[in-house]
Amino acid sequence: MAAIELRETNMNEDFIEIELEEEPIELCNLLKVLDLVETGGQAKALIGEGYVGVNYEICTIKRKKLYSGDVLAFDGELFQLTLSEDATPNPRPPEPVQKAQPQSSEEAPKKSKRKRTKKPKVDEKTGRRPISFG
Repeated sequence: MAAIELRETNMNEDFIEIELEEEPIELCNLLKVLDLVETGGQAKALIGEGYVGVNYEICTIKRKKLYSGDVLAFDGELFQLTLSEDATPNPRPPEPVQKAQPQSSEEAPKKSKRKRTKKPKVDEKTGRRPISFG
């Protein structure tokens, strides 16, 4: 788990600065390390129910990776993540690009239908079908 240091700072808004010694840190783990919740299960439940904000938006991704520069909002408090001077920054991965949805059914790709020619054999003793992994 990442070690952190809390510092009150006076920026444009009243932030509590969180100094990370390594990044990224998962959102649920950050809530535990900051003693904002008692357990990881409680952290995940609060995140899943929409009680946590990341970068001024509600976040329901329990294991969201947070980096320096991110802002955490919880219980009326704002936390600004920074990286300690002796830590090595870890580059943030690029945001996934969402593909445009086809506008009409004519543009939608056709799905190929495969017929199953024969059913798997059933074991006479158990009545179960065998599972194939390869």
